Amino acid sequence: MNFNIAMIICSTLYILLIFGFFFFRKKVVSYETKIYSALLITDFVAILFEFLCVMLAKYDDGVNDFTYFVGKTFLVIIVCWIMLFTLYIIIITFNEKKKKKFNHNKEGYLYIILLIFLVNIILMYCLPLYYYKDDVVAYTYGLSTDYLVIMLVVSAIIDIYCAIRAFKYIKIKRIIPIFAFVISIGILASIRTFSPQIQVVSAIFTFVTILMYFTIENPDVKMIEELNMLRNQADKANNAKTEFLSSISHEIRTPLNAIVGFSNTLSENPKLPDELKDDVKDILIASDNLLEIVNGVLDISKIEANKIEIIKKEYDTKKMFDELCKLTKVRIGEKPIEFITKIDEDLPRVLYGDSVRVKQIILNLLTNAAKYTETGKIEFDVKSVKKDNIVRLIISVSDTGKGIKKENIDKLFNKFERIEEENNTTIEGTGLGLAITKKLVELMNGNIVVTSTYGKGSKFTVSLDQGYVEKTTLKFEDTNMIISSLDLTGKKILLVDDNKLNIKVACKLLEVYKADITTLLSGEETIELLKKDNSYDIILLDDMMPKMSGTDAFKIIKEEGLYDGPIVVLTANALTGEKEKYLEIGFDDYLAKPIEKLELNRVLKKYLKK
Repeated sequence: MNFNIAMIICSTLYILLIFGFFFFRKKVVSYETKIYSALLITDFVAILFEFLCVMLAKYDDGVNDFTYFVGKTFLVIIVCWIMLFTLYIIIITFNEKKKKKFNHNKEGYLYIILLIFLVNIILMYCLPLYYYKDDVVAYTYGLSTDYLVIMLVVSAIIDIYCAIRAFKYIKIKRIIPIFAFVISIGILASIRTFSPQIQVVSAIFTFVTILMYFTIENPDVKMIEELNMLRNQADKANNAKTEFLSSISHEIRTPLNAIVGFSNTLSENPKLPDELKDDVKDILIASDNLLEIVNGVLDISKIEANKIEIIKKEYDTKKMFDELCKLTKVRIGEKPIEFITKIDEDLPRVLYGDSVRVKQIILNLLTNAAKYTETGKIEFDVKSVKKDNIVRLIISVSDTGKGIKKENIDKLFNKFERIEEENNTTIEGTGLGLAITKKLVELMNGNIVVTSTYGKGSKFTVSLDQGYVEKTTLKFEDTNMIISSLDLTGKKILLVDDNKLNIKVACKLLEVYKADITTLLSGEETIELLKKDNSYDIILLDDMMPKMSGTDAFKIIKEEGLYDGPIVVLTANALTGEKEKYLEIGFDDYLAKPIEKLELNRVLKKYLKK
């Protein structure tokens, strides 16, 4: 008897500790958590009634109505605990499909569960219960206790079935309590057979309840699991957003390719009436702005998805800064702005780093300066400090534009946020340029600083470390190249694109080179043609085509040895980093849509110039 009381006291202390840990901490609210709360309360009540049963067996000489009620109620509470435990196991082993079905019909399921509980409680109260007591032993028997055994066996079978069914898709720790429960039933049956006077029912169920806390229901663990689940959902949503943006990029760039291409050819047509030249120029500016917006949205989405890679290689600093200066002058246009450049004469001609990202950072700063400055000057200053094999670039862009209020400087690098938008309604943009710039600078372990005086101008300073290259294999190109100087008479170009409008645009851009151009509309046609004639000097191959993509066609061409000349991929899928992906596949080069004349000229000069 003293052993029984000791077990009850220990069970009470343990369950009270778990009470404190569970009920007084923030937790995730779910069906299983609610059921576990009921299990804890039921277990605690069972311990109290077991204590009453032990005390009555010790001090009460006969069996009276109160003793009978306490014994019956104790058995009913144990049955409730068994049913709650079984329900808990069923819930936690649901797969996603069953969870959705349960949530959809939860009211109907709850009525069924309540009915099962009521039937079992009524049965336990109605079935007879008998007491046996002598000077040494005291225990109960009868149909009530037999029914309790049946409930235990049925519960164990259901729990084991659930564990086996869910073994493949749930964590192993979530089915540990099932095995503990089954083993406990075996222990309970052995004790009941050989030492019926020992009362360990509530102690065993308390053990299982505590084990459930440490393996499944710990609020901290549940919160972490919930956060991980939300993070996974956010990652999936982010990936879906990136895929959508990649797709929409292609859809936007395809018609934009036609707009830019035809506008360029119109602007260079000497027969174009003077009254239309300004209109064509406006179309080009608008399409450039649209392309800038598309690129900004794509870049920020890729940065958020952690898919931006810093790809380092040798690059020509003179070429890069010359291109930046030309682009800025075009952006300034006819504004009365003096564009001053100060490039450090000691800056090494070749550096090692991600020139695409460095150029993007600087271009964003120069573009912003051109946007928000109406008169005065823009100063582009590049200094360098060499130490060992590292060159620190200190790049500053200052302007005499509108300036930024002190309280708004911290908002500059927020996504989709434009400062004083009500005063800048005529200036195009999404508010992504500086957010992208800051992210790229941080990815390259650099630093960006802003100083500004409202109404007088701003200064942005970026410091970046690049590798120093003493000996290089780079071939320096003439940045003042004249496009029309490249004569490709007699050269054969195979152009493949499923969009007839894109083919028309590309042919317009290529006609200045006087090459022979063959056009096709699919990858299948390309393979069939190359089997008969592979005498082409270069293939310009679109990737996003129905049935057979350009990438698939390229792989077949290479595997079957149909063509060994240069193959350049044409794609509107122009997410940053796509170029590297295509080069890894094996394409010789990459042209993004809308096709830029300088890029097209670079490719043709690289592969076709004698």
